[in-house]
Amino acid sequence: MALPGIYVSIPFCAQKCTYCNFRSDVYSRALRADYLRFLASEVREAALPRAETLYLGGGSPSLLEPDEFETLARALPSHAWREATIEVAPGEATPQRIAAWSRAGINRVSFGVQSFVPEVARAAGRKHDGETVRAEVERLDAAGISNISVDLIAGLARQTWASWQQSLAWLEQLGPNHVSIYMLESDDDSRLGRELRSGGTRYGASEVPAEDLILDLYLHALERLQDLGYERYEVSNLARPGAESAHNLKYWRMEPYFGFGSDAHSFDGEHRWSNAASAPEYVDRLNRGDPARVSTERLDSERLLEDRILTGLRTREGVRCSASEWERLRANAAALTERGWLVAERRRLRLTDSGLLFADQAIAELLG
Repeated sequence: MALPGIYVSIPFCAQKCTYCNFRSDVYSRALRADYLRFLASEVREAALPRAETLYLGGGSPSLLEPDEFETLARALPSHAWREATIEVAPGEATPQRIAAWSRAGINRVSFGVQSFVPEVARAAGRKHDGETVRAEVERLDAAGISNISVDLIAGLARQTWASWQQSLAWLEQLGPNHVSIYMLESDDDSRLGRELRSGGTRYGASEVPAEDLILDLYLHALERLQDLGYERYEVSNLARPGAESAHNLKYWRMEPYFGFGSDAHSFDGEHRWSNAASAPEYVDRLNRGDPARVSTERLDSERLLEDRILTGLRTREGVRCSASEWERLRANAAALTERGWLVAERRRLRLTDSGLLFADQAIAELLG
């Protein structure tokens, strides 16, 4: 079995972005201190086996001061990581923080840029511009951290075709190894999403591009990035050859991973389990002496197949089926193949470009 990955949740932010649907927020310093203390204890008590990837997500792990970060790092396994990623909000990569990351073995940074254009970034709750990101990329490179990923979102308030071109031009200038392109999600877990669903105008909801423009922005970005030599290896992720996210591939390939902190999830090949959803709930549980874990599920063969399809078909490599799995799926696969959404070769299934646009629907129809 592949060596596991480790995910550490740092659900703290300097400001809550309008589009964010994660369980993160602007919490008090007192809660942050308690959370980090319990988080370090949870990691130490797990007696982790050797792992090959580390991912610090959130929230904004880059918000942690060097002493806070180093206390957490001491609780983690001490060895050279194949890949160790920290999510960074532009403006937070100070020299002191970068030095702490480097000492802890961080070798990859994922910048949550979303837009390089100040007007669009401000509407989303961010305060950076392209020069902010450029300066921090150069600072990271000088410290020996040159594996950079950048996130962009198509569909933010005040975004236009022209401003999207500006963001793509910044990407071309900076030349990160990895890029994630997302379309704005309209759900009830973000302030902007709730406003859009209720027909309101707050948080820039009245200035969000139309759905057909959002799709055009997304498709244009994929095309331009592939012209620049990036390879699309997952629905929303592109990388230069060899720079795919080793940690995220564990999720999509159903390899083991262990999560720590609030709203963290784990999978050992047979069981899934999850922790308390919010930072206050997580701290309250551990303060009472209760475990962080709130649910555990053992996956039978049917559920394992469903999860393999759900995660694997998001990737270019797709999923290889056993003979019995193929017998169960072949009729639905044939219908999706005829529609042009799926390719089936020797029991390996993968979605076409058209299928990836409708991945959720295609996967649901395949599973029946």
